[in-house]
Amino acid sequence: MEATLEKPRTQTRNRTIRRVAILGSGIMGSRIAAHFANIGADVLLLDIVPNEPNPAELAKGLTTDSPAVRNRIVTDAFQTMLKASPASLYSPKFAERVKLGNFDDNLKDIAAYDWVIEVVVERLDIKRSVYERVEQFRKPGTLITSNTSGIPMHLLAEGRSEDFRRNFCGTHFFNPPRYLRLLEIIPGPDTDPAVIDFLMNYGDLYLGKTTVLCKDTPGFIANRLGIQSLIQTIRVAEELGLTVEEVDKLTGPVVGRPKSGTFRLSDVVGLDTTVNVAGNLVKMQHDESRASFELPASVQKLMENKWLGDKTGQGYYKKTKDATGQTQILALDLKTFEYKPSQKVKFATLESTKAIDTLKKRFPVLIAGKDKAGEFYRKTFADGFTYATHRIPEISDELYRIDAAITAGFGWQLGLFETWDAIGVKAGLEMIEAQGQKPAQWVYDMLDAGFDSFYKVDGGKRKYYDIPTKSYKAIPGVEQFTILENLSNSVVWKNADASIYDLGDGILNVEFRSKMNTFGQGVSEALLKGVTLAEKDFRGLVVGNDSNEAFSAGANLATLFMFAVEQEFDEVNLMIAQFQKLIARLRYSSVPVIVAPHTLTLGGGCEAVLHADRVVAHAESYIGLVEVGVGLIPAGGGTKEMAARASDLYQTGDPELNILQNVFMNIATAKVSTSAQEAREMNYLRSADQIVLNRSRLLAEAKQAAIELADNGYTQPKPRTDIKVQGKTGIALFKAGLTAMRMGRYISDHDMKIADKLAYVICGGDLSAPQVVSEQYLLDLEREAFLSLTGEKKTLERIQSLLTGGKPLRN
Repeated sequence: MEATLEKPRTQTRNRTIRRVAILGSGIMGSRIAAHFANIGADVLLLDIVPNEPNPAELAKGLTTDSPAVRNRIVTDAFQTMLKASPASLYSPKFAERVKLGNFDDNLKDIAAYDWVIEVVVERLDIKRSVYERVEQFRKPGTLITSNTSGIPMHLLAEGRSEDFRRNFCGTHFFNPPRYLRLLEIIPGPDTDPAVIDFLMNYGDLYLGKTTVLCKDTPGFIANRLGIQSLIQTIRVAEELGLTVEEVDKLTGPVVGRPKSGTFRLSDVVGLDTTVNVAGNLVKMQHDESRASFELPASVQKLMENKWLGDKTGQGYYKKTKDATGQTQILALDLKTFEYKPSQKVKFATLESTKAIDTLKKRFPVLIAGKDKAGEFYRKTFADGFTYATHRIPEISDELYRIDAAITAGFGWQLGLFETWDAIGVKAGLEMIEAQGQKPAQWVYDMLDAGFDSFYKVDGGKRKYYDIPTKSYKAIPGVEQFTILENLSNSVVWKNADASIYDLGDGILNVEFRSKMNTFGQGVSEALLKGVTLAEKDFRGLVVGNDSNEAFSAGANLATLFMFAVEQEFDEVNLMIAQFQKLIARLRYSSVPVIVAPHTLTLGGGCEAVLHADRVVAHAESYIGLVEVGVGLIPAGGGTKEMAARASDLYQTGDPELNILQNVFMNIATAKVSTSAQEAREMNYLRSADQIVLNRSRLLAEAKQAAIELADNGYTQPKPRTDIKVQGKTGIALFKAGLTAMRMGRYISDHDMKIADKLAYVICGGDLSAPQVVSEQYLLDLEREAFLSLTGEKKTLERIQSLLTGGKPLRN
């Protein structure tokens, strides 16, 4: 990510962060170290020295004076992080940015570091002892922060020097730090406000985080609300007699939360972690609902059995193997405490929401349900809403901070007050009162004053209800974001699958909203319309959306499958030709086109990326040409473009066939990048393309890129005629490799047929020697190969498997 993620050099109040020391290499410490390495910082990761060598070290004659022994704890932790999935690093090579050491030998080195982050065990006495040692070596003015999940800042800073206390606060990352967006910033009693301002900005801009300013209260914001919600959900499940699988279905994607749901999340996090946090929170004397943190019966039983989740091999779920060796998922019966095969879940209430694609529109239907699902939602929502209202102003003066923390920290799409807005504030209040509860008085005062929502959009900007002033105020910081949901008054054109927005400053945006944002007729129509409108009356176009699932999962295969099954090959040929022209319009327009990918960017979505004038990608972009998985090859210009990019790399001095082979293997194995950085290494992104850490900034940065290209005098490019291809030489190389793989039974006959077609196209066809060809020549080869593969029975079987079961088929 050299263009964007080189060493951070921004300065705020004369503070620069180039080097970061992490004290403690456990799960959080090693992963925080990895994320700082992701953004280009030099990282020092330290941990304690073992008391004695282990048996393996003794067998080698090593002692506690041996460096391998002294650094064993930090080395093992770092290696565990490197092997973990999903990966903590954007690229394996970023591991070189992390230097390992121990507290005894290397703590003195922190004098050369700009920020020291303590991530040791959650015990006040141990943290204080670490700070005592840190003060011996830390240079004055250096940032010193704690990743504690709940120990108060005023206790941690007690007894420290004035300079330490002025530069000390809490920086609470959530696990895994690369993926969860929340960074809670917790000032201590003596923290310099400039330090807080710096961290709020740095976390947002450089770490890609939703930075939330918290008060120094137990559990801060996210854990206070999140753990309360988790425990109350388990309590309601026991009360209503719901199964583990039913609750996870009810608390998953249908309400905009992660697929893990409640019980699976508990297994992943570790039940002991939840219990430890709850144990601290239940002691709060000033919380009127502290009893809600008392452990439900099932949690107590699991703790007694030491069934803590994934770390112990069983919790609410357990993996076993059946008689055939197949993995089987067992679920805990909350009544008998025995495991049984996991069952599919069905509720009438959930069935009634299947046709409702918009999340906010589902909630009124969910709480109106007449079955146990509806009852579950009414109880849990009423409890969560009520608890949140009483936490203002204790943990936050503003309600938007509560929603920001819970969404970013736990991966919810909507916070508690946002969900309440979706139900309707008055309807939600009636639901709460029907459950025998009562929210804080300020909710009644808000309604009495004529305000009927917690949020509203005004002038394209989102505002929140400010309790003290009884008025709506702009949410600080979001003025720098471009959020399409807030721009409903700026839509200049739309159809059922897409909308075109005027972003201002002469820039349009095409947003997809088909299922998984696939390219069908509606999306294709919108892209063509967007380019046409931009060329006529604007000066640039952005292709991007705010989806949480995918930028685009590629082409809509249903129509293709229908034509192919009916052997309407003229229609198939026309579809391919039209798609090629559509993607080409992105490149050969008279205005700059910026594509802003994120999350899944597959097949046709990747081809749109490949043809942009510039790509502004979110760091978490999973990009790949995956058509081989359904028995096809990329034919929207993807194969052509990768042949062209290989041709451009031939000047680097590397053997040309090696370069081409890397490109071929990425397509032939349907490899998808695990980050935008890896997409750059795979040559799906170029050096001039940008990588953005904060997803909320993506469209704003893309708009700025369009403005920049337009201001610099954008010139429409011309189709290329200079693409060097390898002809028979390259085809022979690939055929030899494929034959060996087939003989070794690594690939099937059909895999080989697809790969042969791909090799033919990417090498420029049956040419007697390497030579230069045009884009159109390669596009024609693409289309011919794609068309022939749609006539293959095994390709149709693969497409059908994906359409009907959602799974790829190897045949």
